[in-house]
Amino acid sequence: MVERIKREWFSNIRGDILAGIVVALALIPEAIAFSIIAGVDPMVGLYASFCIAVIIAFVGGRPGMISAATGAMALLMVPLVKDYGLQYLLAATILTGIIQLIFGLFKIAKLMKFIPRAVMIGFVNALAILIFMAQVPHFVGISTLTYVFVAITLIIVYVLPRFFKAIPAPLIAIIILTSVAIWGHLDLGTVGDLGRITQTLPSFFIPDIPFNFETLQIIFPYSVALAIVGLLESLLTSSIVDDMTGTESNKNRESRGQGIANIITGFFGGMAGCAMIGQSVINVKSGGRGRLSTLVAGLFLIFLILVLGGLVVQIPMPVLVGIMIMVSIGTFDWTSFSYLRKAPKTDALVMLTTVIIVVATHDLSKGVIAGVILSAIFFVAKISKLEVRRRQTSKEIIFDVTGQLFFASVEGFIKAFDFNIADDINIVIDFSHAHIWDDSGVGAVDKVVIKYRENNNHVTIKGLNASSKKIIDKLAVYQDANAQLKAH
Repeated sequence: MVERIKREWFSNIRGDILAGIVVALALIPEAIAFSIIAGVDPMVGLYASFCIAVIIAFVGGRPGMISAATGAMALLMVPLVKDYGLQYLLAATILTGIIQLIFGLFKIAKLMKFIPRAVMIGFVNALAILIFMAQVPHFVGISTLTYVFVAITLIIVYVLPRFFKAIPAPLIAIIILTSVAIWGHLDLGTVGDLGRITQTLPSFFIPDIPFNFETLQIIFPYSVALAIVGLLESLLTSSIVDDMTGTESNKNRESRGQGIANIITGFFGGMAGCAMIGQSVINVKSGGRGRLSTLVAGLFLIFLILVLGGLVVQIPMPVLVGIMIMVSIGTFDWTSFSYLRKAPKTDALVMLTTVIIVVATHDLSKGVIAGVILSAIFFVAKISKLEVRRRQTSKEIIFDVTGQLFFASVEGFIKAFDFNIADDINIVIDFSHAHIWDDSGVGAVDKVVIKYRENNNHVTIKGLNASSKKIIDKLAVYQDANAQLKAH
């Protein structure tokens, strides 16, 4: 226990502190922007980012991952805020946390194994594209000086680490370029242009709503959607950070942690949030590895709001844009282009479909769900290829079945049999190289056997494995005097 605490909290103190500071600076414009998307005051997103980051540092299952207010969650909140207001959003946030906590207790994270690699690649690439697209309004067509600051920021974050690594390059870029912009009185867009920052701490309060069934009917659909999207994005981001750091995470603990964080956040005036892949990548690339980096990100964020609020609003947006462009470039899986050439066409199509749907809808859950469904369809189509070969001896006709017999392959199975056989012929259907999966498969066997029985043929079923025999014994209706089941 003590060793684990030392490893997760104090094995990388300097790197975690510096990375957390960089992340906090990058969180501010994101939190404000997501608040505007959701239709609430900027402080709602900032309070959420502070609360969630601090809480998840202690209860999350993935050290070094950053959780805060996110765009995917903000998009789902728009109709609720528009129709019912902030208080209902806070209640929905609390209920979201409760649902996520229940999901975590029931170990819903084990469903992650059903997300194929092609969907994961598509998810990452779509998120990289969305991160870049979100930056476009902040620098395209504004001014030549804006382009210059974005370019200088990119040069600093890419070139400086080759010569100096003691301080994260993004932090150096923010400090130097903000100083230049302030002292030079340069005409650049700033963080303050996105919204007003109130220099006050969040306070505890219970949402001012009627506690009745009607309220539950209003917020429940939104809370379920927020809970699913939040967990999906968090668990996928957790897997990505696992790969980046070469370490493992506790997905079920992460599910419970996200729930606890959202419950508490709702009581402190924050909107629901989840893991952020962009900020998590910034954290890892800036040297953050442990829980301390997440805690520092949250604490330094509130420090910036309370103490340095007047200075923070003067940070030039082009600098933060440059950092986020770096994140999008680092997030994108550039091996995807060779993957499209080398991978099976079905996997390539799944990856592209995931990317297109996520980018088109700005909804990560829709893209991932579509990718999983498409993968399942392709998989079913692939394993539904069943072969039935006929061979004849002097005493009987044998049909050797090879493959998987289930709802998708029953039509081909039935069509493979020749029912124009003379009376009184022994028919053997050999399932030694086949498996019967469901009631549809049993129904197909029924049809074949009963058809031969009507022609006065004697039918023997053999070669059933234990699982297939069990489902045949339970569901088959053809076993009578003329067609005995003889499983060998």
